[in-house]
Amino acid sequence: MEITNNLQDDIINAPSWFKEAIGKLPSNHILENTLGDVSYSKWNSEDNNENLIILIHGTGAHKKWWDPIAPQLTKESNVIAVDLPGMGESGFREKYSIKDFGDAIVEIIEKEKAERGFKKIYLVGHSLGGQVAGYVASENQDLVTSLILIDTFIRPPDYDYESGTGGGGPLRMIKHYPDKLSILNRFRLMPQQKCANDWFMRYIAEHSVKETSEGWRWRFDDLMFKALERLFGYKFSFTCPALFVHGEQSLLTSGKILEHIINTYSDSMDFIGVPDAAHHVPLDKPLEIVAIIKKRLF
Repeated sequence: MEITNNLQDDIINAPSWFKEAIGKLPSNHILENTLGDVSYSKWNSEDNNENLIILIHGTGAHKKWWDPIAPQLTKESNVIAVDLPGMGESGFREKYSIKDFGDAIVEIIEKEKAERGFKKIYLVGHSLGGQVAGYVASENQDLVTSLILIDTFIRPPDYDYESGTGGGGPLRMIKHYPDKLSILNRFRLMPQQKCANDWFMRYIAEHSVKETSEGWRWRFDDLMFKALERLFGYKFSFTCPALFVHGEQSLLTSGKILEHIINTYSDSMDFIGVPDAAHHVPLDKPLEIVAIIKKRLF
């Protein structure tokens, strides 16, 4: 795809369902927090029902990754997509941890439950978002009705952190670009993979950048990737029904990694592979993900 400064021109060949979905604009909200505010979007259910789905993105991503997916779930549920702290439009913080991410999700759930009386809470997390969802469901077992983890990297005890995929260090060191087109052309998926749905990638890229006094930069806080406290040695203990979805071509959840996840959680999770999908399953197979979510939760 040849990228221009005009998003609508660049995604003109996107399928009609995609254009229709991103045209259904959500309401945008801010959860105030002294550590750093949290931004989230909400699509109200067509039937005004008592279900609430929380969609949680992966590392370095943002809530608008879910824009083409969330509106397709509103017949069955109200839907929220969150910007985790340090990413998207949420505030940057001095420190980052899965616990803090989880606390932000719980605060949003409690706020929405108090305002709308939601009775069933479903968490759907991709990659890092799956770790956050699993943590929330484990630490708040009475709060979560059901859980879906999408290609979430769960390390075995003997994992080699120095050489293995998904190790530490910054995802991308922040660099400022002179113009929007320059940075849009630098957009890549991490971990790197090909994605046939270039219109989806172009849409995500549009909302992954912002202009500052120093030039154009990515929206995430690059310091987070050095300091993020992950769930090393933590075992999920959720009691709600759970599903693990993995891309059959994913490098992050393949081989011994997937074997470890199945061996460790086969008594508490069901498993399903998505053909012709790599790590970024929602981008590779968005309609399949919608179908999986609907079938599993409703």
